[in-house]
Amino acid sequence: MVTLDLRHVASPAVQDLLHLINQPDFDRAQQQIEHLGGCTEPIRLTGHTTTVDTTTGEVLRSYTSPDEPRDSLLTACGNRRASRCPACSRLYAADTYHLIRTGLSGGKNVPDTVRTHPRVFATLTPPSFGPVHNRPTTPGGDIRPCRCRKLHDPTDTLIGTPLNPATYDYEGAVLFNAHASALWARFTTYLRREIAAALGMTQKDAHAALRVSFAKVAEYQQRGLVHFHAVIRLDGPDGSSQPPPPYATIAVLTKAARAAAKRVRVTVASDTAGERELGWGEQFDVREIASFGTDAEFTDQAVAAYVAKYATKSSDASGTLDHTLLCRPCQGRGATLLPHGTPRPCAACDGTGQARPLTRLAVTRHVRKMIRTCWELGELPEFAHLKRQKWAHMLGFRGHFSTKSRSYSTTLGALRAARRAWRTEQARAHAGLPESDPTTTLVVGHWDYLGSGYSPGAALLAARVRHRKELERQFIAEGGC
Repeated sequence: MVTLDLRHVASPAVQDLLHLINQPDFDRAQQQIEHLGGCTEPIRLTGHTTTVDTTTGEVLRSYTSPDEPRDSLLTACGNRRASRCPACSRLYAADTYHLIRTGLSGGKNVPDTVRTHPRVFATLTPPSFGPVHNRPTTPGGDIRPCRCRKLHDPTDTLIGTPLNPATYDYEGAVLFNAHASALWARFTTYLRREIAAALGMTQKDAHAALRVSFAKVAEYQQRGLVHFHAVIRLDGPDGSSQPPPPYATIAVLTKAARAAAKRVRVTVASDTAGERELGWGEQFDVREIASFGTDAEFTDQAVAAYVAKYATKSSDASGTLDHTLLCRPCQGRGATLLPHGTPRPCAACDGTGQARPLTRLAVTRHVRKMIRTCWELGELPEFAHLKRQKWAHMLGFRGHFSTKSRSYSTTLGALRAARRAWRTEQARAHAGLPESDPTTTLVVGHWDYLGSGYSPGAALLAARVRHRKELERQFIAEGGC
């Protein structure tokens, strides 16, 4: 190994990269980074695993992390947020696409006949909490002036912000986000009731005759409120493998969805904020999903791609943050406990419980006001169960961004298990090992979390991998071979 004098190199990252390149195990380190596909924040693990033939006691394969560069194994972070890890979020989006698509077209243990079932694409939006700057359009699609009498550019930061912040209902906005998941749950309940009523059946008889399956994804509007896009499908009582009865039509499903959206209400009571009733907004849209290959706008492929695109976004798409604001040392309590139980103001946050003061957040005034409202409501005892402060960076929304009913299609877990099995088989074939028999093979291992992230030099190599893969994607998208 050649010793390099790096004192003349100004960049610490370049210094670390040159040091890394000069190591005898650099090829393996580069191979690990390539294998991660450009993950920005990989997990570093330490441990070992051993594969044993239980019939003979022979050790078929042994692996230990100290054999790796820097004594650790790198694994992808798996973060779904595009703002946190573009590489892993693309994989999540691909999995979501296949999950949605199989529920519309079949495949992966879902029969192809599912495409003949009645299915619609529904969008449930929040109500108004005050007028905001926007880009209204005419029936012909032309842009009209906003209420402020200006024609806003698509990138104008004013879009989505209140015309009059002093009268905007910020409490109502963050409470809607907090109860959006509950509103969705009640919508699915009322939808089943409305379908039964439309068919002139009791709920018990309707449940025995058909099943409602769905998959939905949450998306943030520019005003910081969440709305849901959902694929809703009617099946037979056994799920996707059985068609619904002939009288369960698209017309019945569409009418029931509209009626259910109007019925949904959640009452929120507070001594400080008063009592208010939350529901969906008036802009409810529901359209039939056509089969692939037709000229309709909403086809199997188009809907799956649309839903997958929003599955990797989070609140940062509306100009806010993608990480919690709770102070880690005190977990947002503003104080730590001494050994004898006496509270002491947290030195990390000066007793505020905030990782960073709200006044120093690089967000718009509108977003900061929503975050501050979440924080203030979180201090009220009646809203303690909503954990407003923990989810202040999400503007109050604390639900899952992507959910589905049990019988809609395959699962993300099944897709990941299939990918993991494929990679295991590839590694076995590469190592020249015989095919393993699950009934006679035992894998024993122990792993511990060591940390996350790259060294500065390795981060440069990962950035190169991301850049190369992005160029490859652009080349394919432009029709390259």
